[in-house]
Amino acid sequence: MPRFAANLSMMYQEFEFLDRFAAAAADGFKAVEFLFPYAFPAAEIAARLQRHGLTNALFNLPPGNWQAGERGMAAIPGREAEFAASVETALGYATILGCKRVHVMAGIPGTAADRVACRATYVRNLRHAAGRAAGAGLEILIEPINTRDIPGYFVNRQDDAHRIREEIGAANLKIQLDLYHCQIVEGDLAMKIRRDLAQVGHIQIAGVPERHEPDRGEVNFPFLFALLDELGYSGWIGCEYRPRNGTRAGLGWLKPYLV
Repeated sequence: MPRFAANLSMMYQEFEFLDRFAAAAADGFKAVEFLFPYAFPAAEIAARLQRHGLTNALFNLPPGNWQAGERGMAAIPGREAEFAASVETALGYATILGCKRVHVMAGIPGTAADRVACRATYVRNLRHAAGRAAGAGLEILIEPINTRDIPGYFVNRQDDAHRIREEIGAANLKIQLDLYHCQIVEGDLAMKIRRDLAQVGHIQIAGVPERHEPDRGEVNFPFLFALLDELGYSGWIGCEYRPRNGTRAGLGWLKPYLV
């Protein structure tokens, strides 16, 4: 049976962030994920998790200046010291929140950037992050993101991400397989799941193309959930979608999977 984590950065917008934990638990979720926890003390978020019996499945490293359009810095030459500091910040939060996986955003280098230099920077930074995370018993994740949602993002394809993972060779470096992004860029989801699942650390979903609930659109999610069960996937599936008409009104798709 698939296990779902509510994404509290996109779902439950009807509530203030710290109140979304209670709302997700009341609707049957056993885990949550979110983009960034850094606006709140880690202890305050940990208390919400504990109070409502929730696991923190995932969050991202600090992304740089999000409001200015930055989406990570791992592949941006010249930002290495800032990136290293962001690793320490994230690991500190992860330890307090009991989170076992953190996502490293590659960033948007810009059209004038030297992609060879960006890739070399990305590899070095990921090696550093994986080494630091290994000491804390954590996994580092990298995620290919489609060029429609984040134009210019450095990593867009599954095969590119897996080549980087193989080059680094760290046992705790895994791929974050977002089936929404993958469908938009590549498709062939079932075959990619079969091929790559052993090196996938986390899965995310959303309906394609509008990024709403996974109960309509061009992807047959019940088929993919059954496939993940068949292949023995036991990790969390993050619900990183924008509800159409309020979170609770759109949770009918989830009911068959609640136990």
